[in-house]
Amino acid sequence: MAQDALTGWDDEATAEAYAAFTRSFPMYTATSRDLASRARLTTSRTIVDLCGGTGATAQAILTLAPHDAQVITLDNAPAMQRIGRRTVNDPRLTWTTARAEELAEHTPAGGVDAVLCNSAIWKTDVSAVFAAVRRALRPGGRFVFNVGGGFAGVEHPDARSLPARPSLGSLIEQITARDYRLPSPAAGAGPQLPLPAITRQLAGAGLTLVEAEVTAQHTTMAERRAWLSIPVFARPDTGLSYRQQMEILEKAYAQTRPDDVTVTSWLVVVAQRGGAPE
Repeated sequence: MAQDALTGWDDEATAEAYAAFTRSFPMYTATSRDLASRARLTTSRTIVDLCGGTGATAQAILTLAPHDAQVITLDNAPAMQRIGRRTVNDPRLTWTTARAEELAEHTPAGGVDAVLCNSAIWKTDVSAVFAAVRRALRPGGRFVFNVGGGFAGVEHPDARSLPARPSLGSLIEQITARDYRLPSPAAGAGPQLPLPAITRQLAGAGLTLVEAEVTAQHTTMAERRAWLSIPVFARPDTGLSYRQQMEILEKAYAQTRPDDVTVTSWLVVVAQRGGAPE
């Protein structure tokens, strides 16, 4: 990727940065393990890792899946999967390049025991994905996914108990306004994917909500800085280059302490296809 290019997930620089972040920091590994633990994988035979990227969630699945299970990791970014193929080696794992909405086209109808989706469901056509998951799952099969707290409109109590200090995001906005005379992002219309909307869309697809829990992930400013350095998270709407945005990030980070704790909230959802297990 050119230094100033702002592209999506199917980009070598983004894929390499994401993989490096996952190796160095616990965010995606921890959330993957959480989802896998809720999916009841110990007797599963066919498991799908939806929007699987470089394979962090697939690795968590493989740790719990039976020795004769088939794990399909599906993602529409070949750059991400190229790295995953080099780093995750297990004969049970199949890499499929496709959109999440096309899940049912790449799995046996009614033959999947569990579908997991980590940190991505809100980036998809949710109703289409839910319908595809319903077609793929066997009766009693589980669908486990999470939604970032901002998208779900939830906040874990731990986030409210931290000492009051500026977030890295707010510092970035202040520096952007000061140095580039750019306004702060406009406030959104509200949560993009709150639990009531999720529940309705699950029901519309023929899936039943089993449980929903707001969880907290404790991270550091150093981890947040590394995450915001991944090129795909740069904001093209600012008109600033990636280099300029990284300069702003470094100025903001300099006003924090690397070990300052932050809390990321997640809404974790477990759903199930109706009917008796086969």
